[in-house]
Amino acid sequence: MRPQPITVADLNKYIKDKITQDEYLNNVYVKGEISNFKNHYTGHLYFTLKDDNSLIKCIMFKSFAENLKFVPKDGMKVVVFGTVAVYERDGVYQIYVKAMQEDGIGDLYKKYEELKRNLEKEGLFDIKYKKKIPFMPKVIGVLTSQTGSVIRDIINVSTRRNPNVYIKLLPVPVQGEGASLKIADAIKFMNEKQLADVLIIARGGGSLEDLWPFNEEIVARAIFESQIPIISAVGHETDFTIADFVADLRAPTPSAAAELAVPNIEEIKIKLSNYNNRFSIALKKKVELMRLQYEKCMNRRAFKEPLQNINEQYIKIDMLVNRVKTSQINKINLVKNRAYNAISKLDALSPLKTLTRGYCIAQSQDKILKSVKDAQKDSKIQLRFVDGIKDAQILN
Repeated sequence: MRPQPITVADLNKYIKDKITQDEYLNNVYVKGEISNFKNHYTGHLYFTLKDDNSLIKCIMFKSFAENLKFVPKDGMKVVVFGTVAVYERDGVYQIYVKAMQEDGIGDLYKKYEELKRNLEKEGLFDIKYKKKIPFMPKVIGVLTSQTGSVIRDIINVSTRRNPNVYIKLLPVPVQGEGASLKIADAIKFMNEKQLADVLIIARGGGSLEDLWPFNEEIVARAIFESQIPIISAVGHETDFTIADFVADLRAPTPSAAAELAVPNIEEIKIKLSNYNNRFSIALKKKVELMRLQYEKCMNRRAFKEPLQNINEQYIKIDMLVNRVKTSQINKINLVKNRAYNAISKLDALSPLKTLTRGYCIAQSQDKILKSVKDAQKDSKIQLRFVDGIKDAQILN
């Protein structure tokens, strides 16, 4: 009699129960090197723990990850403590990590950090050497594998944003031995022939080993020496390579690189239309403002009655002249009055005034005789009357 078949779910549940009952698998210490590390937006950590001969998937939930004293990265050697369990839906077993500590750094990661440190000291990452990405490139050079989703994504995004842009693909291996040399040669070739306005170096995600060609010094120096601006789009958003630091611009994904390199032509048309409308509105406002200013000027008294202001100034001048004349007459009259007063005073004191009352003045040779002693016998004198002079002689 044939046995009754069970479902896949039943089998996975049976295996899960068996593993759960194993006390050893409930508390395991495992050491290995981190690969394919992903920090999920939920806070959970997903990675693979590997050694030279094998690998196992791991997951560390947020509640445990919050207690970590370091930031896990690809290439790190760690020791994890956790439980081995089966994920029934996929029928896979993995380590549910409860704690993790560093156990040294992988050889590749050491090389990565050392090269990064040296190139940074040389200034290859300095922002002052970053070239500006052209705003409207006509030709986009792409260095990546000629097969796979990367080039398709770049073509799709670029042509959707601007159908007139030309994509020039130079196929290069993006992993494996010798890939770094071919990538560097491709960069130099594109520069020597001036085949593009901007270059995109791209590949999909992967482990530290998969991305290693973009961590080689020869590629870093080729990017730095390139006269054509370069956008690096290697791996996923959380992956960082030496090429990302040297490139003129880093994109989190190949699709994002295409968006950064190729402006959306429709958005530009909308902007141009908006600018045109704004310019027209601004011009109309300017014309209206100038018209109002013109009308305001023409309505001013100076334009309507141009001689009025001059006539008013003439009136002011006449008033000033009259004031000057009046002032002069007043001063002359004042001086005259003062003179009359002085003359009157002098006239009152004048001896001639006495003569009008019947007196006369005796004088000899223009000398007034004040005493009889001054008049000698038989001397001749003059008698000054009010209306003239008569000669006389002293008899005794």
